[in-house]
Parts: sequence; structure tokens; C-alpha cells
Amino acid sequence: MKFKILFTAALFFTAISFAQQPRAEYPRPQFERDAWVNLNGEWSFTLDLSNSGADRNFYSSKGFDGKINVPFAAESKLSGVAYTDFINSVWYQREIQVPAEWSGKNIKLNFGAVYYKSEYYIDGKFVGRHYGGSDSFSFDITDFVADGKPHSLVVHAESDVRGGEQPGGKQSTLYHSHGCSYTRTTGIWQTVWMEAVDKCGLERVQVLTDIDQGQIVVTPTFYGYAAGNKFAISVKDGAKVVSKVEVAASQGLPVVVPVKKAKLWSPESPFLYDVVYEVLAADGKVLDKVDAYVGMRKIHIEGTKIMLNNKPYYQRLVLDQGFYPDGVWTAPSDEALKNDILMSKEAGFNGARLHQKVFEERFYYWADKLGYLVWGEMASWDKNSSLVPAARNFISEWTNIVVRDRNHPALVVWTPFNEEWKNPTNESGRFLTDVYHITRQLDPSRPVNTVSGGLYVISDFCTSHSYEQNGEKLHKRLFDGEKFYQPQGPSIEQCGSSINKLYYDGDVPYIIDEFGGIKCAETTPGSNSWGYGDAAKTREDFYKRLESLVKAITDHSDKICGFCYTQLTDVEQEQNGVYYYNREKKFDMERVRQIFQMKAEGYEQ
Repeated sequence: MKFKILFTAALFFTAISFAQQPRAEYPRPQFERDAWVNLNGEWSFTLDLSNSGADRNFYSSKGFDGKINVPFAAESKLSGVAYTDFINSVWYQREIQVPAEWSGKNIKLNFGAVYYKSEYYIDGKFVGRHYGGSDSFSFDITDFVADGKPHSLVVHAESDVRGGEQPGGKQSTLYHSHGCSYTRTTGIWQTVWMEAVDKCGLERVQVLTDIDQGQIVVTPTFYGYAAGNKFAISVKDGAKVVSKVEVAASQGLPVVVPVKKAKLWSPESPFLYDVVYEVLAADGKVLDKVDAYVGMRKIHIEGTKIMLNNKPYYQRLVLDQGFYPDGVWTAPSDEALKNDILMSKEAGFNGARLHQKVFEERFYYWADKLGYLVWGEMASWDKNSSLVPAARNFISEWTNIVVRDRNHPALVVWTPFNEEWKNPTNESGRFLTDVYHITRQLDPSRPVNTVSGGLYVISDFCTSHSYEQNGEKLHKRLFDGEKFYQPQGPSIEQCGSSINKLYYDGDVPYIIDEFGGIKCAETTPGSNSWGYGDAAKTREDFYKRLESLVKAITDHSDKICGFCYTQLTDVEQEQNGVYYYNREKKFDMERVRQIFQMKAEGYEQ
């Protein structure tokens, strides 16, 4: 049955060719199987602006009249739809067929991310439901596709970014983009794929690298268990196997893999060991094989320093919001992800705070491979932290994100929240504190910066934001009489014993994790652009201002152990990047690099 799309004046389909499959690379390179099918490309599609599709039996569709280019959201140009008004409901459909050689395996249907609430149907039968717009998830569809014939897969996605109960990040809650809020993302926005997995296959692993004792600790989770199953781990340096361990396939029990004289991972030397995980039957048959990699590195805090591999490491970060002119939240290609990191390194940064968006796993792969520190952040804006449903939605999604990304060596800090400014109620104070403890329980190996800027509840170190545009004034503000950190904070009654400090007093690491945001009139002519403070009049004025601000921070390297500059690229009307939105160079990047590489006393790099 066909369903007609009701077009409005604002809806149009652009001339996008679906001939070449978009984003065809394997989406999860740290946990990769050979038996997989990429489902990106042309799907049938319809907007459902009245959210009445379920009443019209859309879940039984064999095809809608419209087309969309998955994995690009309907708001993006690359989707072929480019509908930028609010979308509260969309439907997708495509045919799927399980390869004959997968017979006897369990079939997993995987989604990189779908914003926000979504439901899944095969041949009209309900498969499952997911809440969350940034985390990855899967369904076991074995019982729905066991006959080996073509099947109709239907996806229904809903979003209410203005309702206060779902985290939206930098998605605009007004009709137009404005200030530092931009085009929205609805529905499928990361790769969709199927894979074949043995019923006793490996579901996931948690990997901890211990450089002090020369070992990797791997904790496996299996889909199922059969008597006599073994779990084998091989660690390789190129073609050479440097360590191999085989143990009983025990659910959730750690396996220690010795790595003698380990080569360490760092931005200066991003060495990665290849790893092969195998689940073996009692007779030695390989039931499941996963290709992976691991970077041996350690991140921890000593006093007022954040240490990488037991040495103080100065973090020269840039704010990266991960928006693209044609793909919005979705990079147009894998090469685009890689190039953003290369651009950042060219500008003098050794890492990024991934801001108000959960980046896809391919970005983390390139950060691991190229040697690039990253802070993992949730798209936390637009939810009301005082609402219990908002907290419940956030915690379940954030839990999935931490579990998904915690094995990446490039990821060195978790930042669940950005700028929680309001003095919290009992519920929101409890919420922020709970998220800190949950994050530490899921991943004890990394520091947690609970709130970037804003309120300072319990946190492993201190951060603050300043868009002071005068270097001398910024220099005087930093620890010169005035307590620079935000003076307001929750009371003991509001947060219980979880409250840490209301301002920085010199006993934990301190990072200025947002500053700069300099707009340059010479590179952003016109009145529609947005940035912080008065624009620099010329490029030369920009260089001088930038140098004065960076120097104000690095001069305090005895107290401040890093910075994060706003930002890597322009994003729509916010035009304060060191690159244009289309990734073209805006400034003399060698001169910019020298400024951001300014010497910080007490650090080797």
C-alpha cells in the first residue's frame, strides 16, 4: 500500500543522486565484524506533521511516496528533503533481506543514532522502541526475518525539542537559527546496518589499559553461553602477536592480558595495537570473531595537574560542534571527519571539546588513529533539569554513551553537562550529582567534568568560561583578587553531601574550557553574523587579540593546565571559528598555530 505525502510550501526535494551509497564504511571500527550489510542509501519516506501515521497504519507500509538519503536527517540538504521547520514525526521504509550465508546466526539490526523517540516494525509487526537521540542501539530481529525472504522495515521517529524532557544540544527551539543555536536534526542521522552474530557471540567489552603494570584488562559481555566455550584475545603489533590469552568464556569476569614494554599512545605518538577477540566452542570452532584495537595510555589527576602517561600534559583544545553545511549533525563523508581533526592540528590544537553533540564512533576512530585528545560531552541543552522525566531520559541515554565510547584512548574527559546556570532545585541538584557518580561507576579510568561552566557541584576538576575580549583584563581577572569561577552554587541542603566547592581555590586542576570566540569584521562582513564581544576590525587585530588572550592563560600555567578556544569552524550565523563553515581557511594558519602553541611553563609540549 502506498501512502501519499502531503506537501506544504516549505517542503521540497533537492536534486540529490542516491546512486552511490553514502557513508559506506563500517561504522564501529573498534568492534568490527566481517558479516555485515550497510543499509544506508535511498529509503522511502514521509513527513507526518500531524503525527497521525500510526492511525493510518503507516507501520505496515510497503513504501512511501517520498525518498530520503539515509543517514542524513530530513533537515539537511544531503537528505534530499531539506525541510527545516519543526518536525514532530517522520516515517521511513525500505526492503531488507538477510544473506543466505547468515543462516543459523542471530541477526542484529543496528542504528548509530536516531533522534529522538523511535519505533521499529518489520512487515507490520512491532520490533522495539528506543528513547534517545545520540546513543547507538540495536534489536535482535532473528524471529522477524527467519524465512530468508524480502521484508519491509519501517522506522517511525518523533521529536519534541521544545518540550523540556529531551536533550537537544544546539538545536534551535525557535523557527530560525539564532545566536549559538542552529538547524535541527530529526530521525535517522547515523549509519544503519545489519550483522550476523552467533547466539553466544561477544556483545561488548570494557578495556582498561594499565601502563604501570604492563597489562590490558578486558571485561567481556556475551549474548549467551554454552558449556565449554572459550574466550581468546590476541594483541598484535603489525603482523606480530605480542600477547595471547585464552580463558573460559565467563560472563563479566575480567581477563588480564600482559603487554611487556608497551608502546604508549599519545598525540605525539598515537600507536595502536590491533586486537582480535574470538569466542570458541569446546571443539575449537570459531563462533564469533571481532577485530578491534587498543591504545595503551593513562589519564589521571595529580594535585592541580591532569597527567597523560604519568606526565603533566597541557591541553590545547578547541570547541568543535560537529555541524556541517550540507549534513547538519552528520558528516558528509568519513574523510570529512578525518579532515576536521587534521585542520585542528594544523591550527595548533592537540584536542577538542566535542561540544553539545555526541560524535559518531568514526570520529573517535580518527582521533585514536591521528593522536587527538577529546572530551566527550552530551547534547545536554534544552532539557529542564528540574523535571524528573528529563533526568530519567538523560541518565539512560548517557549511560549508553559512556559504555559505547569508554574504550577509545583519545577520549580523556567526560563532560555530561554544559552551563547549568540556574541554582538547582532538589531534583536538579540530585540529578547532576547522580550523573557524576554513574559516570565514575561506568568508567573509573577518566576524570569527570560534571558541568562545563556554570554551577560547580561535585566534579573531578574545575572549569570556567570567559569571553573577555581584552587580554590584559583577562590576565588580571585570573586569580588576581577576584575568584574567577562562578560564585553561585547549590546549597548543602539542595545537593546533600555531594557539594564540592563553589569556586576554585587551587587544590584541583583548573581549565578555561571556553574562551575567545573572536569574530573578525574583515572575514564576516554584514550584520547577520554572531560572535562574542566586539569584532576585531582586521585580521591583524584578530591575531593581536588572540595572542593577548592565549598569553593571559598560559602565563598562569602554574594554576591553569589547559584551555579550550571557541571555536574550530563557523556554524551558520555564529561566525567566530578559525575556519569558515565550509572548512576553508580564514586566517594565516601558521601564525594561528604559533599563538595556540605558546609555551606553558612546567609542561614539555
